[in-house]
Amino acid sequence: VERLSDAQRNGHHILAVMRGSAVNQDGASNGLTAPNGPSQERVIRQALANANLTTTDIDAVEAHGTGTTLGDPIEAQALLATYGTNRDPHHPLYLGSLKSNIGHAQAAAGVGGIIKMIQAIRHGTLPKTLHADHPSTHIDWDSGALALLTEPTEWPETNGRPRRAAVSSFGISGTNAHVVIEQAPASAASANSPRPQPQPQPQQDPKPQPDPAVLPWIVTGKNEQAVRAQAARLHQYAVEHPELSASDIGYSLATTRALLDHGAAVTGGGDRAALLSGLETLAGGETPAGGLVRGHRARPGKRAFLFTGQGSQRLGMGRELYAASPVFAKAFDEVCTHLDCELVRPVKDVLFAPEGSADSALIDQTAFTQSALFSVEVALYRLFEHYGITPDYLLGHSIGEVTAAHIAGVLDLPDACVLVAERGRLMQAARAGGAMAAIQAGEEEVRVSLAPYGDDRIAIAGVNGPQAMVISGDEDAVEEVTEAWRAKGTRTKRLPVSHAFHSPHMNEVLDEFHEIASGLTFHEPTIPVVSNVTGTLATTEQLTSPDYWVRHIREAVRFADCVRYLEAEGVTDYLELGPDGVLTALVQGSLTEEAGALTPALRRGRPETDTVAGALALLRIRGAVPDWSAVYPDARQVALPTYAFQHERYWLEAAEAAAPADAAGLGLASAGHPLLGAVVQLGDGDSYLFTGRLSLRTHPWLAEHAVAGTVLLPGTGLVEL
Repeated sequence: VERLSDAQRNGHHILAVMRGSAVNQDGASNGLTAPNGPSQERVIRQALANANLTTTDIDAVEAHGTGTTLGDPIEAQALLATYGTNRDPHHPLYLGSLKSNIGHAQAAAGVGGIIKMIQAIRHGTLPKTLHADHPSTHIDWDSGALALLTEPTEWPETNGRPRRAAVSSFGISGTNAHVVIEQAPASAASANSPRPQPQPQPQQDPKPQPDPAVLPWIVTGKNEQAVRAQAARLHQYAVEHPELSASDIGYSLATTRALLDHGAAVTGGGDRAALLSGLETLAGGETPAGGLVRGHRARPGKRAFLFTGQGSQRLGMGRELYAASPVFAKAFDEVCTHLDCELVRPVKDVLFAPEGSADSALIDQTAFTQSALFSVEVALYRLFEHYGITPDYLLGHSIGEVTAAHIAGVLDLPDACVLVAERGRLMQAARAGGAMAAIQAGEEEVRVSLAPYGDDRIAIAGVNGPQAMVISGDEDAVEEVTEAWRAKGTRTKRLPVSHAFHSPHMNEVLDEFHEIASGLTFHEPTIPVVSNVTGTLATTEQLTSPDYWVRHIREAVRFADCVRYLEAEGVTDYLELGPDGVLTALVQGSLTEEAGALTPALRRGRPETDTVAGALALLRIRGAVPDWSAVYPDARQVALPTYAFQHERYWLEAAEAAAPADAAGLGLASAGHPLLGAVVQLGDGDSYLFTGRLSLRTHPWLAEHAVAGTVLLPGTGLVEL
């Protein structure tokens, strides 16, 4: 429900207009089923006055419909006393009730009636009232003012005025409600088509727009079974309607369907056949493959973006996305324009060099590695920002924190590129003979093993998890330490780097780096950045000080502390913006609870458009609200299958009921009464008490006299026989 002017301004799909409403409480009704006629008349007149309408402006009424010989005549008399006056006999007030179609919906009966009348207005047809072959003799139908909807009735617009209906809820212990529903105005046409298509220019043939490459189909349900059923229903519908574009289906799934507890998405680089194949996989409950992601909305929280550090780089990272996404390509080119002024070779030439070429080897040289990572990470951020996905916190790993600082506004792009290029150049220029290694052990015990070598030879370079340390320093010292840990059965790994980063080997370049950083202009961050140096939130004083960035290349990267800080701040969803899922693995090892979403934007060996689409879909399933007009440009809303409800039958099947049944076996505890067992409702309205076992074969009289073959068991409701 939204104010009409707001809905039109926001471009929302307007189903109908609530023209007026009223509620009263007379205090005179006797319980639930003894309504008060004068109170009903008053609430009808109040609702019409609120809508600024007269009784002749209403075409149909969705009645409360008690279905009793007491309540129905009272409601009908109230309708006759209001809507029946001064009414053209040729245009009676049509009368129906949803209860005749679906049964009593309890507390949802009123909103069910509203839904029914909205759909009737949209389709221009008043549905037939079922089980009303013999209208009540207690109601005056001869006046012609009321007409029971015994057949589907066409509902045309009258003299250009909109269709209008009223919905009643009467006699609920004296509380009466009446709502007037009106057809959406013609001025809302733009809202009913919220994504207007661009008109072709004169003398030109309109060409269909290609589907975007980043294109997820997202389905959600109350549980996993509902998600699979929804996928099966969508697959069948999409196959039967090949005229629907993949983009239109994806956009409609995103904008016309509720976000429920469990969800999944299929991706396929905009390829409709791949998307359909993914739906089949999902519907079959098979193990998720490459174009399928799953998620749930449990424990929603804040969101952090992660920026990967050196060591994750790979030749060609971002190449597919560069070709497929103009937004990514534009942002990437803008970064390269500034970096190329600082480097001896253009970044793009190195990053997108052919495999095996002379330039391809440069990607692992620190000067180019850090610039290439910065370019890809900034472009990835701009892409997700374009999609409307933004973070609550930023966290980088080593060079990744420089990316985070730029994204947060600490450094503008030209100055950030200077810092990145000079950082890479100086770290590569550090003295040779260094090495780095990963050790699966705790921080304190690793420090003890380093102590004999002194602070000037070796140090902890990274605290990546509770049992994930990185040491860095002189090659012989690193090798001796790792060999000692291996001898104790601890897993170690020598890292493929050319220098000993975040170690004493960086000392000789610190002064020059400080001089370079001092020439840059720093600004207050607009997004919180978590510090590698302290493991907590970086302050404005730190981020805007050259001294901090000097410490940043020398001291250990306390990534595990950063993750724990984010978790304590309520972060549950992590998006890694880098070439692979490096940091997501480290994050999981440092969390005390399972993350809600832990996903990389790119993954080695997977199509880049698919991984971006999968990350976007997972964040949506977690509750993010993307800008769907950016995700699905030029798409439109189309009709899709309704929700695949998971029906559960509560009645016993006939074969079960025919067998001997013990009421205690149905979950009933003994009442401690010699007669109280089960109750059979008879045709004359009486009840007959039974004890013990019930069987139609042993009680033929019961089978003959029980109403509609039902038995009423205490505490369980009616059970079919």
